[in-house]
Amino acid sequence: MKHNKKRNTAFLYEALVKELTKCVVSKDNEKRNAVVSILKEHFSKGKLLHAELSLYKAINESRGLQRKVAEKMLWEARMEYDFLPKDKIFAEQSRVINKINKHIGSSVFNNFVADYKDLATISQILNNQVVVKERVLLEEGLVERMCQQEQKVEEQKMVPMDNLVYKTFIKKFNDKYGDGLLKEQKDLLTNYVLSFGDDGLSLKMFLNEELERVKGKVSECLQMDEIKQDPEMMRKTGLIIEKLELFRKKQCDQQMLGELLKIQHFVNEAKVDG
Repeated sequence: MKHNKKRNTAFLYEALVKELTKCVVSKDNEKRNAVVSILKEHFSKGKLLHAELSLYKAINESRGLQRKVAEKMLWEARMEYDFLPKDKIFAEQSRVINKINKHIGSSVFNNFVADYKDLATISQILNNQVVVKERVLLEEGLVERMCQQEQKVEEQKMVPMDNLVYKTFIKKFNDKYGDGLLKEQKDLLTNYVLSFGDDGLSLKMFLNEELERVKGKVSECLQMDEIKQDPEMMRKTGLIIEKLELFRKKQCDQQMLGELLKIQHFVNEAKVDG
């Protein structure tokens, strides 16, 4: 079924995030700033496109639900979507599209988005873009996917962290890894805490840069004589690089946070120059 991806808010957001990663890797700061500006202005909490994006995410990121719960969630999302001002959403999308074309380039729309097919399905359901028979079939497939068993990950409800929780987390890390945190570790923790207030946007932008930096440092370790001469160290360093690549594809939780803190510590201890 034909679908206009430029009018799919979730696709626009994911395509921009992909572009942000490319800008960080290529060190294109001018284009990076343009992407960040668009994300902040149009997709941050309180913005209209953020409200629509939240409905896409509620459906697309749900896994392991009971069928009744999945059906109710989809129904509630449709009801909530009906109250959103479609004309204003269209106008906001147009502004985003124009800014992308003017300040970044139309190649953004060609960025690969892994969940595009599912996002297109959600858009067609929410916007009633298909006849009743087709919509029922699409909804059935979507509900089945929402009911699929979750991967074995720690279930964790994201709730705001107050200063006491934050300080406790830092204390536990200090007790285990040393008396003080590195600057990059403090930055990571700070962005993790702030992520609860802006739907993860600040953390996602920070991780795009930090994961690239750390991966570069770990890759440099492979050239160090003490590591090159030790097959086991070479193997473990390679595993760290693989783990960093996996981190790009998942949402940051406490387990990932702890592992990244350890890798930052490892990079610092390795005394990689630059």
